[in-house]
Amino acid sequence: MTAVAELGAVVGTAPACRALGFPRASYYRHLAPSPAASLVGPRPRPERALTPEERDHVLAALHGERFADLAPHEVFATLLDEGTYLCSIRTMYRLLAEAGEARERRDQLRHPSYTKPELLATQPKEVWSWDITKLLGPAKWTYFYLYVLLDIFSRYVVGWMVAHRESSTLAQRLIEESCAKQGIRPGQLTLHADRGSSMTSKPVAFLLADLGVTKTHSRPHVSNDNPFSESHFKTLKYRPEFPDRFGCIQDARAFCGSFFDWYNTRHHHTGLGLLTPETVHYGLTTQVTQARHLTLLAAYEAHPERFVRRPPAPPAPPTAVWINPPRPDTPSEEALQ
Repeated sequence: MTAVAELGAVVGTAPACRALGFPRASYYRHLAPSPAASLVGPRPRPERALTPEERDHVLAALHGERFADLAPHEVFATLLDEGTYLCSIRTMYRLLAEAGEARERRDQLRHPSYTKPELLATQPKEVWSWDITKLLGPAKWTYFYLYVLLDIFSRYVVGWMVAHRESSTLAQRLIEESCAKQGIRPGQLTLHADRGSSMTSKPVAFLLADLGVTKTHSRPHVSNDNPFSESHFKTLKYRPEFPDRFGCIQDARAFCGSFFDWYNTRHHHTGLGLLTPETVHYGLTTQVTQARHLTLLAAYEAHPERFVRRPPAPPAPPTAVWINPPRPDTPSEEALQ
């Protein structure tokens, strides 16, 4: 609010609200709250309201063994057929709500409110994404499990493993070895995953705490919260040479070894300006981009008529990669103060 007021004194309230992304109506509401909000004193008790003794009598009837498992409209109808009227159905609901009892009487799972993860990587080794996918085995209902750790900025596969089962112990070993291989320092890395049993296990959580790695998780049933791993698995399984089934675990490991070598070193990724993940991950972006620029400049000088508007330029690699970027119309914390 302070920022809106200060800027509004210079350019006007409406332009200031637009510039800071703050709703103009909310600003005016803050300056002049409604008269009802300033009323002081308790609401007077209606003359038709039940007396405290009558309220206790209704609650005692609802809590009794006879009506404890029945809805208020059933209680109302049963008593009415017996020639008894205590209060209306709506009043029964109101009394139960005030007592904190207007809910499903059976034990129900209360889902917590999950926060949408918003992760930003501006260079390699800042944010990794990891997931596990199934590979079909030689017979029906047989699977091998592929673990993959992916750097979201460079799309470089920093670690992978094919195993017979999904295990938090195996995931722990893969993460620890990959962090050591990449030289991850405490406080440097954020590791993002979905809410699978291995991802949320205590051994993995304790390992990440020991390594100084921040862990984040997707919201339940929201695949868009882990888009880079999902897209990577699609690239894997849509390769022409990807088999319907693997004959054995050695067969699966051999295929994955060949695939990840191609993906890291020879796959020109459209999300990286047609650079390979290895080029971006190991800081060779400027060198390769400058060589491409010289090649395109030579083509332009040889045939300028083929380029109508401007000399050609190589695709630019990203400078920032987000998981769930914040909405541009969301007011900043400073604007709300």
